[in-house]
Amino acid sequence: MQKKPSNSNAKTAAMFGGVAVFMVGLSFAAIPLYEAFCRITGFGGTPLRSDVASTRVLNEAIKVRFDSNTDPKLPWIFKPVQTEMELPIGETGLAFYTATNTSDRPVAGTSTFNVTPLKIGGYFVKIDCFCFTEQVLMPGESVEMPVSFYVDPAIRDDRETEEVKGITLSYTFFETEISDPELAALAAKAPALN
Repeated sequence: MQKKPSNSNAKTAAMFGGVAVFMVGLSFAAIPLYEAFCRITGFGGTPLRSDVASTRVLNEAIKVRFDSNTDPKLPWIFKPVQTEMELPIGETGLAFYTATNTSDRPVAGTSTFNVTPLKIGGYFVKIDCFCFTEQVLMPGESVEMPVSFYVDPAIRDDRETEEVKGITLSYTFFETEISDPELAALAAKAPALN
């Protein structure tokens, strides 16, 4: 007489199938969750965002250096207007980067950014930045893009950051698909115009 398969085997198989589906779901959610964690905490050198300036300014200056990188696939020249500035901790700074589209077509770009040393991420606060939105440059167009920021005075209340005298703000631009439908249509026609 042959033994009939038990319901416990089917339950176990269903449970493992459910775990596998759950793990695949977690893998897709990991990147957005990690990015949100970094934006909220400043982890990994990710600067914080604020709609308002600092209410406290210290009588101590800090040097901020500006760095730029461009993905080789993006036909732009991207660089800071100034390579560094020194400002009082807590005071709002305004820096500019320039970008030039060297191609014969409209090109969209978005940037990633961080600050070093990485432990400073939670103290470097951006008020407004070109990096918050997609940038689209027409063929041969050059633009100046601002970033306003401050270094939170709480940096001096943290024993791990009290020795930091300089910060580097770094951007890397990558090409993206143009999200504006009219500009995307123009970009699609650009090669035919030449």
